Amino acid sequence: MEQDPEQHPEQHPVRPAGGPELPRSPSGRVPRWVRDEAAARDVVPEPRRPAVRGPLRVLGRQLLLGASVVAALAWGALGGPVPPLPGAAPAPSPVGPDLPTPGRGAAGAPLGEPAPLAATSAAYRFLHPREGGATAYDPCRPVHYVVRPDGAPPGGDLLLAEAVARVGTATGLRFVAEGATAEGPVERRAPFQRDAYGDRWAPVLVAWATPAEAPRLAGEVTGYAGSHSVTAPGRPPVLVTGEVVLDAGQMARVLARPGGWAAARGIVQHELAHLVGLGHVDDPTQLMHPSTGPVTDFAAGDLTGLAVLGRGPCVPEV
Repeated sequence: MEQDPEQHPEQHPVRPAGGPELPRSPSGRVPRWVRDEAAARDVVPEPRRPAVRGPLRVLGRQLLLGASVVAALAWGALGGPVPPLPGAAPAPSPVGPDLPTPGRGAAGAPLGEPAPLAATSAAYRFLHPREGGATAYDPCRPVHYVVRPDGAPPGGDLLLAEAVARVGTATGLRFVAEGATAEGPVERRAPFQRDAYGDRWAPVLVAWATPAEAPRLAGEVTGYAGSHSVTAPGRPPVLVTGEVVLDAGQMARVLARPGGWAAARGIVQHELAHLVGLGHVDDPTQLMHPSTGPVTDFAAGDLTGLAVLGRGPCVPEV
C-alpha cells in the first residue's frame, strides 16, 4: 500500500467579504493554494513521490479550512461491521491485514440519483479534479458516519440530520448514521481501523472539538473537512472515508444569533460539501463561497457541482 503524508494547508481566518487582504501562514507567506483560490483557479495538491508498498494507493486527505462548522449528534451505541446490502455482489477475498476486504457493502448499481436541477451553473469547483470529472465517493455503497458528540448544542442532532439530508438529495449518495463514538480528531486519522470498525474502511468521523484539542481551529477557523482517496490498479481514485472537525464554541454562538438556525445549517452543509469533494468559489451567491454571508442554502452552482460528484464511478475493487 502506498500512503502519502497528509496535506496540511495553513490555518487561515475567514476572508471578509470584499476584503483585499489574503490570509497568511504563521511564517508570513501567502500559501500557493490561497493565491490559486484568489485567482479563481482549481486548488490542486502539490505532486509528491510516494513509497511503493502494495497495489492500493491511499492519498492523504485534502483538508480545506473554511468558514464552516458542523453540528454533532449522539445517536446511541456504535454498531459492528457493516453487513452487505441486499443484492450486493459477494465480497472478494481479503487482501491482507493492512487493507479491508474489497467491495464491502457495494451494490451493483448506484443507490440513488442526484435530484433534478432547476437550473445549472458553472459556479462550482472540485477539491480533487481529475480528467473527465472529480474524485468522489462511490455511489454504489453507503457513506457511513459516526459522531463524537462532546459539546454538541441542543438541537445539534436535528441540525446535522437536515444538512446531511440536503447533501444526500443533491448528490444521490446514501448517508447512514451509525451512532456515537469516542474517537476524537487526530492529525493523521487511519482510514482503516479493524479493531474499532471491523473489516471495512472506517466510517466518516464528525467531531466537535475545541482549538485546544484541534489546533487547526485556532483563530477564526470554525471547521475543516476532508476525505481519503484510494486508487486500485487500472481504476479511478475514489473517496472512502473522511472527517469533519468543528468548533463547538463558535457554532453555539452562531445558533444564538437571530436567524441562527438557518445560518448554522448552511454552515453544516458547506462543510459536508467539502467532505464529498466540493471546493470554494469566488461567487458570493453560492454557499461554497469561503466567507459566511446571507446565503444559507445550496445555490445553482453548488447543486450542479454536487450532482456531478454524485455520479462518480462505482469502484468495488477497493
